[in-house]
Amino acid sequence: MYNSSSDRIVSALRERIAAASAGAQLPSTRQLVAEFEASPVTVQKALRTLIGQGVIESRPGVGTFVRAIRTARPNDYGWQTAALGSPQHRIPDSSSALRTTPNDVIALHSGYPDKELLPERLVRAAFTRAARSEAVVSRPPTAGLPELQSWFASELGTITPAGVTSPVASDVVVLPGSQSGLSTLFRTLVGAGRPLLIESPSYWGAMLAAAQVGVQLIPIPSGPRGPNPDDLDRAFAQTGARAFYAQPNFTNPTGGQWSAELGDTVLGIVREHGAFLIEDDWAHDFGITANSVPLAAREDSGHVVYLRSLTKSVSPSVRVAGLVARGPARDRILADTGAQAMYVSAALQAVALDVVTQPAWHTHLRSVRQQLKSRRDMLVTALREYAPSTHLEAVPHGGLNLWLRLPDETNLHQLTRDCEAQGVIIAAGDDWFPAEPAGRYLRLNYSGPNPGAFANAGRIIGEALDAQQPSQRPVVNQPTASAPS
Repeated sequence: MYNSSSDRIVSALRERIAAASAGAQLPSTRQLVAEFEASPVTVQKALRTLIGQGVIESRPGVGTFVRAIRTARPNDYGWQTAALGSPQHRIPDSSSALRTTPNDVIALHSGYPDKELLPERLVRAAFTRAARSEAVVSRPPTAGLPELQSWFASELGTITPAGVTSPVASDVVVLPGSQSGLSTLFRTLVGAGRPLLIESPSYWGAMLAAAQVGVQLIPIPSGPRGPNPDDLDRAFAQTGARAFYAQPNFTNPTGGQWSAELGDTVLGIVREHGAFLIEDDWAHDFGITANSVPLAAREDSGHVVYLRSLTKSVSPSVRVAGLVARGPARDRILADTGAQAMYVSAALQAVALDVVTQPAWHTHLRSVRQQLKSRRDMLVTALREYAPSTHLEAVPHGGLNLWLRLPDETNLHQLTRDCEAQGVIIAAGDDWFPAEPAGRYLRLNYSGPNPGAFANAGRIIGEALDAQQPSQRPVVNQPTASAPS
């Protein structure tokens, strides 16, 4: 099954190329148009695909030819081993959540929402307007466009309770995505070799950033209702840590949300130990049956450093995030971001600001809320019907994921392989633990493409799990041989 006419032509030409000799000339575009009954644009697209794959080459004014395949020559890069030495901090491999997959599979592994959940019309229009503006040829301030700084500050200020000073534009630093922000925060607020408290399980990208900086992670057990404050208090006292990384709203991966009481207790513990709470509000725009209420809106003494990304809710191509910090910490963060990236593209900042200040932005978010609810419920229903051995401790009130506990004897690697063989891509939960996994888990993204296939995905996951369970058939006692007379 081909996804397009171009794919059909690519497949047919690859078979012809495999049987041809190096340097053989392909038919002209006009001949291919007639042969495949396709438009010239479609044929040219297929030829560009084959050129990109390195199997043919175009000679302007002459034609298109089968590329000569050169015999691969092994290269000796051993000298680099001595030049580089051993890495000071071993960087973990990228999570399975970043895998790209074919279009014909059921993808439940990704950490990004499907294109249908993005404000595509707003984004395209914003890029068009930005292309005609000074943003494409100007260098913005290191801290970000003042208008975008003001927007991030006002978003947090609208939910600031009485008695707490609202953030101002000068408290905001605009970043090229939250991942770079985490690296900056861990480098400036924690430092290499020093301890950082982190919920367990937690966002794998935070663990990647910590490894890159050389930060020592101290896991704090956490679940759908958040961490135990006593565990947090004890860890601060025992380790001398000066920061705690957390996601109070719609945690990745569990989907959990802290209660207001827990948030106040955690803030009290952080203040008592003279520490920072690094609050990652990655899912601010993905509330379903609850809204994100950041702890940063209830604290103005500088103990909370707040991070909010627009990449997932606006577009993966708009890597823009806002960081709110106060006091000397903000100065140190700004110095680090300036040293790392100097500034964030003015064009991307202009696009982000354009999208989130359109009246249609809030209409879009209301639509996303309804779509996420429908998708979440469809996947929950499918799993309860077809994979009853999975355990969902709580249906999340927001975010993009379900966090499933599996039977302890489950072979996760075998499960992922078996599901992939049946066309379902899933993410094993091990990537989200900063230390040894506390059990067998799956993180399933319900915001991916093709939600109509969720029932089939649940069936495949259930069958793959059942195949690993011991047989339930009763054991038949065989008669024993009679003793010789």
